Amino acid sequence: MPLVRIDVNQGRNREDLQELSRGIHDAILAEYGIPERDYFHILTEHPEGQIFAQDAGLGFERTKGVVMIQIFTQGGRSQDAKQRLFAAVAGKLAEAGIAGEDVFIGYVENTAGDWSFGFGRAQYVTGELAVPRK
Repeated sequence: MPLVRIDVNQGRNREDLQELSRGIHDAILAEYGIPERDYFHILTEHPEGQIFAQDAGLGFERTKGVVMIQIFTQGGRSQDAKQRLFAAVAGKLAEAGIAGEDVFIGYVENTAGDWSFGFGRAQYVTGELAVPRK
């Protein structure tokens, strides 16, 4: 069950924002085999000048179309699985017209006990939800 935070500069229309979110979700579905309804995205638009995303010394320039993505999920997936996910996200966003250099992903792992889906309970711990397979 990934929780995905997406930060973009203002200026995209509602349909473009939905396509962006849906593309990321579709990549996660394809690569991790999660249930369709494990769709938890927070999309935040920022005024110009509030997102800073340089190239980390890789020699390219980002545009104001940069998409900053944070994926919070349970640990245990292989580095190869993560690499496939990164490529799938970039591919889906390319289909939406977002250049590869404008796709930035931060991946954060945690454990089953770090999630509560409501009611103040950790449902993976209580057994209300099955712990996802890796």
